[in-house]
Amino acid sequence: MRSRLLLFAILAATCVLTAQDQRQAPPQAVKRIAKEVRHEILMLPNYDVFDDIKYSVSGYDVTLTGQVTNPTVKGEVENVVKHIEGVEKVVNRIEVLPSMDNGLRLRLYRAIYGYPALERYAMPVIKPIRIIAKNGNATLEGVVDSQADKDLAALRANGVSGVFSVTNNLVVEKSK
Repeated sequence: MRSRLLLFAILAATCVLTAQDQRQAPPQAVKRIAKEVRHEILMLPNYDVFDDIKYSVSGYDVTLTGQVTNPTVKGEVENVVKHIEGVEKVVNRIEVLPSMDNGLRLRLYRAIYGYPALERYAMPVIKPIRIIAKNGNATLEGVVDSQADKDLAALRANGVSGVFSVTNNLVVEKSK
């Protein structure tokens, strides 16, 4: 009799865990969580132009990906996302980039944001062109106004000494 009760308790606990794992969030909850995650990332005081944090929301779970230059940012973003109402689980897959590329990052910044045709992108506090440098390879992430600006940013990055390759993931914002 005792073994039956134990077996029943184990099965009941398994069913509860399975039901929780499969619990789907309503679409409006997923949208709200995603909006709050984006807001919290942008409000991080140490989040800068050399960081690129992406996220996905599945139900009540948030997965963080991307790259940062400051190891504390990785922990900060996980901590603020954990405290968003409705978030049950945070998976942090953010990569901390090597500091040996710091000089390259600064040269890329000057080449892109210091060029007269691209200077307007330096105006906002949150820079729309993210510069990711890892082991001499550069990746441009973010949003620009035109295909010409996208091409120009990649051209400027390719001209920086010490850059082995440039991956241009910039997205051209559609005109309204």
